[in-house]
Amino acid sequence: VQLQASGGGLVQAGDSLRLSCAASGRIFGNDVMGWFRQAPGKEREFVSGIWLGGDYRSYADYAESVQGRFTISRDYAKHTVYLEVDSLKPEDTAVYYCAVRKGTSTRRHQEYDYWGQGTQVTVSS
Repeated sequence: VQLQASGGGLVQAGDSLRLSCAASGRIFGNDVMGWFRQAPGKEREFVSGIWLGGDYRSYADYAESVQGRFTISRDYAKHTVYLEVDSLKPEDTAVYYCAVRKGTSTRRHQEYDYWGQGTQVTVSS
C-alpha cells in the first residue's frame, strides 16, 4: 500500500484547506484510513478516521479538538480520502499524515500499518 498526501500550505487563521490522501495497492473495503498530525516537540495525535468501504459503512471519527471544523470524506472509486479543514487556528499547525489500518478502527497511531509522507499545514495568526 502506498499513500500520497497533499494539500497542505501556509494560511491565515480562519482560512480553509483541503487535504487529500491517495491510496494505491491492496486496499480493501474493511480498511480504515486515519489522519494524524504532529507538531514540533509533540506526539503524533489522531485527527480523523473513516472506513474505506462502500456505502453500508458509516464509520467516521473526529478528535474533539477538530470536531465541527474538519470534515472527512472519501471517493471510493479513486481510493482517495479528503480532509476539509475549516476555521483553521494557529494550534492546528503541524505535519498532517494519512495512514491505513487493515483492521478495526482505532485512534492509536501505533496500530496503523501504512503511512504517507505527510503534508505541512502552517497557520499564522
